Amino acid sequence: MTTAPAIDSWIAFRKPNPQARLRLFCFPYAGTGAAIFRTWPDGLPSDVDVCPIQLPGRGTRQTETAFTRLSPLVQSLAQALSPLLDKPFAFFGHSLGALVTFELARHLRKQSGVRPVRLFVSATRAPQIPLRNRPIHALPEGEFLAELRRLNGIPAKLLEDAEFMRFMIPVLRADFAVFETYTYATEPPLDCPISSFGGLQDPRVSQGDLESWRDQTRASCSLRMFPGDHFFFNTIQPLLLHALSQDLRKEG
Repeated sequence: MTTAPAIDSWIAFRKPNPQARLRLFCFPYAGTGAAIFRTWPDGLPSDVDVCPIQLPGRGTRQTETAFTRLSPLVQSLAQALSPLLDKPFAFFGHSLGALVTFELARHLRKQSGVRPVRLFVSATRAPQIPLRNRPIHALPEGEFLAELRRLNGIPAKLLEDAEFMRFMIPVLRADFAVFETYTYATEPPLDCPISSFGGLQDPRVSQGDLESWRDQTRASCSLRMFPGDHFFFNTIQPLLLHALSQDLRKEG
């Protein structure tokens, strides 16, 4: 397989900008794909090349099998994205996406010594904090759907759409499996700054969980809290993009 198709399969809704000084790779939360970032180029500095990540099992890759473990996902990402790491880059991830960015940054450090100029982690506890909630990825379908309703991440109308959920349940189970089977391994802190974001009404991720990201970097670590629950990403997006823009402008 040639390099170009590999890159194209992993990134969607990108508007390549040859003049960009920095690339921002954006990683979605469980059950979603690159489409959630399709409007981001309009809300970020014009010299930022926004690269939304399309994971297998959804969107343009819906015929592919979704990953169920983090390590092989990170290895595949590192290989596919390597041609685009030729200029300064940053990672953004929400919930599951934040965990992926963290382990991808650690993998790249070991593999090639390259690092993001900044890590943006949203709605995810620091990785050294053990999972507190019971795993749900292997629950019977009725219980699994009940947990999805409780999490409030999927509109009720879609949860009642049997055809839509028949397609989505395997992807959601796979994504939750990636998150819930993760085991943290102690390594030296990263050298890049970390910007963390959280929802003030998030019942799953506390401010303390987010503050603990400071233990994962030798550089600066900041925290911004926004109105909303675990999915504040969808309700305060202009505020989030403004915060991202502020920090990206610091990275020359």
